[in-house]
Amino acid sequence: MEPLFNWESTALIVIDLQKGVVSGNYAPFSGEQVTEKAKALVDVFRKKGSFVGLVRVSSRDGKDMLSPKVDAAPPQRDRSEDWDEIIPEIGVTDTDHVISKKQWGAFYGTDLDLQLRRRKLDTIVLCGIASGIGVDTTAREAFQHGYQLIFASDAISGLTQNEHDYVMSAIFPRVGRIRTTEEILQSANR
Repeated sequence: MEPLFNWESTALIVIDLQKGVVSGNYAPFSGEQVTEKAKALVDVFRKKGSFVGLVRVSSRDGKDMLSPKVDAAPPQRDRSEDWDEIIPEIGVTDTDHVISKKQWGAFYGTDLDLQLRRRKLDTIVLCGIASGIGVDTTAREAFQHGYQLIFASDAISGLTQNEHDYVMSAIFPRVGRIRTTEEILQSANR
């Protein structure tokens, strides 16, 4: 059986598991459930010496965030002093790369693509919150940059069940492969 991916050329990208985001209401998984699965992935990727990118949306005053006229505004976040800190369950180690974004996707206006290419990484395992915003936009950007994608299906959750179901069934299979956290972790034994 062909391995799911090569550890030497694969990065784990964790989307918005930060204090001001994880505490929200999500479906089908709670922030706590996503954190538990993501932590398992982070632990193995760190142990393997693979690239771990921790993405956070960060803007203290919100002035550099997009503010178009829309019919359905995204949820308002409490921007307390520590709202953009990576949650302690995941933490940040010296080997992690923290990506601070101002938009939905982790590529636009950041050094993520540069950091991956410098390390000759061609595959991304993606997890985090929210399915139809940060995860979806990052996935589409990664696809357009030519990366192979693997979605940790039980380590991703959306603002609503409908949003989550749509991207998981209609978008993600068209840009990558969908696997459970356990299936990804089983690759660690190969």
